[in-house]
Amino acid sequence: MEYLSVETGNSVTLNSLLNEIKKKDVIEWKFGYNGETSLAEINKRAKIFTVRDDVLDGRFRDRLKLDKQTGSLTITNITTEHDGLYDLWYKHFSKFPFILTVFARLPVPVISRDSSQCSSSSASSSSSQQNCSLVCSVVNVSHVTLSWYKGSSLLSSISVSDLSISLSLPLEVEYQDKNSYSCVLNNLISNQTQHLDITQLCHTYSVHCCGSTEAVIRLVLSALVGVATVILLVYDIRSRRSEQDHTRIPST
Repeated sequence: MEYLSVETGNSVTLNSLLNEIKKKDVIEWKFGYNGETSLAEINKRAKIFTVRDDVLDGRFRDRLKLDKQTGSLTITNITTEHDGLYDLWYKHFSKFPFILTVFARLPVPVISRDSSQCSSSSASSSSSQQNCSLVCSVVNVSHVTLSWYKGSSLLSSISVSDLSISLSLPLEVEYQDKNSYSCVLNNLISNQTQHLDITQLCHTYSVHCCGSTEAVIRLVLSALVGVATVILLVYDIRSRRSEQDHTRIPST
């Protein structure tokens, strides 16, 4: 038995290990753990050369290529529906089974700044103000590992098996850190890497965060000054009216 792994959208060839199909040879490719679905057949004596790509609701349609000389079967433009057991039957006996595992194409991880830092920055200590809190995330993944690297050294990682879920992995660095950091998503056959730009992500966010806080403070102060001005104006108007009323009262 041979184990094969492939990414969606790619092709894979199931090798028959035959140099040439002879006149008396009969081969058949079957799919499924019970061998219930026939995909292709070659019988030279009966002059049969058949590819059955319309089986199983057409999941193999226009994706099967059968080599007339060797009997090898190629599956193109693979999807996760093609995951499973393929078996080559030679003269009506199982000869060579393949277990094909299909992996979904990996997304590129996304690195973002922790949005909670703005609200906590005003009350943070001097040491926390020198740090930049980040998170690397991916969505709808399975059979993968998400990792943070400092240069080539692994810092942390998290894995998921067969469930399609979202993953996130935090990281805290100093604003003045000059090291190279990267977030890597990988499975058994491929990987995707996102490199961290501390200067762009952390410093830009810090300025934006502080700018937003200052804007709120200025808005509150302006509102307080406005309210105080209105109160003083109302008090002044009432005082003047009171004085005018007293001057209008005739003496007896």
